[in-house]
Amino acid sequence: MMTTTQQIAMNTELWQSIGYIADDDALMRRLTRYAKKLAKEKDPTLMTKEEFFARVEAAKEGPSYELQEGETIEDLLKRVG
Repeated sequence: MMTTTQQIAMNTELWQSIGYIADDDALMRRLTRYAKKLAKEKDPTLMTKEEFFARVEAAKEGPSYELQEGETIEDLLKRVG
């Protein structure tokens, strides 16, 4: 666990570094990609837009079911379950 002083020093260093690269579009793109990667490490449920749409496409390849006339969602779950 970091002390408050260490956290302040780290925050200061981080913002100074961001300030140095802020005027370089290529570096900012790299930083953004890396920050997303780090955030995903902390929360594995996060995904990029590309990953989301890839999962949607993959799901389209799987089985699909339709409600029959007068059927409830519970009935459908019992039928296919």
